[in-house]
Amino acid sequence: MSTYFDALETRSQDERETAQLSALNAQLARNGMEPVDALSQLSGLPVLRKADLVARQAENPPFGGLPVSNLAHVFQSPGPIYEPGGISHDWWRMGRFLHACGIGKNDIVQNCFGYHLTPAGMIFESGARAVGAAVLPAGIGQTELQARAAHDVGITAYAGTPDYLKIILEKADELGLELKITRAAVGGGALFPSLRQYYADRGIDCLQCYATADLGNIAYESPSMEGMIVDENVIVEIVTPGTGDPVAPGEVGEVVVTTLNPDYPLIRFATGDLSAVLEGSSPCGRTNMRIKGWMGRADQTTKIKGMFVRPEQVAQLVAKHDDIARARVVASREGEMDVMTVRIETAAGNAAVFEKSVSELLKLKGKVELVEIGGLPRDGLVIEDTRTYD
Repeated sequence: MSTYFDALETRSQDERETAQLSALNAQLARNGMEPVDALSQLSGLPVLRKADLVARQAENPPFGGLPVSNLAHVFQSPGPIYEPGGISHDWWRMGRFLHACGIGKNDIVQNCFGYHLTPAGMIFESGARAVGAAVLPAGIGQTELQARAAHDVGITAYAGTPDYLKIILEKADELGLELKITRAAVGGGALFPSLRQYYADRGIDCLQCYATADLGNIAYESPSMEGMIVDENVIVEIVTPGTGDPVAPGEVGEVVVTTLNPDYPLIRFATGDLSAVLEGSSPCGRTNMRIKGWMGRADQTTKIKGMFVRPEQVAQLVAKHDDIARARVVASREGEMDVMTVRIETAAGNAAVFEKSVSELLKLKGKVELVEIGGLPRDGLVIEDTRTYD
């Protein structure tokens, strides 16, 4: 098996940016938007959030008026959000990840992602087809039958959530069934180091990807296991939560993705997840941008004193004052009362000048605390909830 899925994985950054800019402008044209001269100009375009997509789809079902083509399947995810699916080669771009896992034409994959309504099962089946592997469409549940099938069929690879493989392995042990699984491609949940080690101790190499129902594969681990390599056919930005403004390299922010799939052109789709760019290239030789993986949720909407405070409101506060570099809302408790403290990173020396804007934009009165420039953590949080309810 070749080390790389294709030549795109090792191209120069100049080659990649030139090709992606051409593909991006084709996507913008499909959406009736003006072309851009550089990928950096993406940050000037509006962000599409899941709530926006739900509203658009309710008005114009099922896909909110987006220019969908080559439709083969329609899926439903919680929201509800309806996603299109295609059957052209590797439509969700999962083959690249399965290839990195070492899965190929001599493998039979037990696909334990769901096949009903949501697209996860089809996403991974499409990827298996792209690398020439056969698939047992197992879905979830019926663990004893799954263990027996893995034994009888001679399953060599697993696809599913990180923890479900352990359940199958333990059931096989209980039944005295020997399994041949040596590779696992996982997603949809946390792969804890102890669980990865459990699989390694059983001779199973386990790698994880970062994918969503709307976007397909976004990033994936290679055998070097240093961060996640961004897929070749998406453009990933890391922005301050509640805005579309890119953060500095290495800082934590919200993952915003533009797909280069011409059948479903999503432009600047906000995932609601936090991550950060991992600088440099992977030791495996793949040259694309890397991210640090999933680092929490960007939707930090928090109820304080019975009112919701949203990241977008914090962003409005920063935008209103030129002398505010950053702001962070901290929810705490004093006795039985909620307290809101707004920590403002600024060179200004008078907190009172910001109090009116805090009340107007956050719809609550709170303490204003000034912090020197560089004094707020670069961890992606704009709303921090320190309350406990023990």
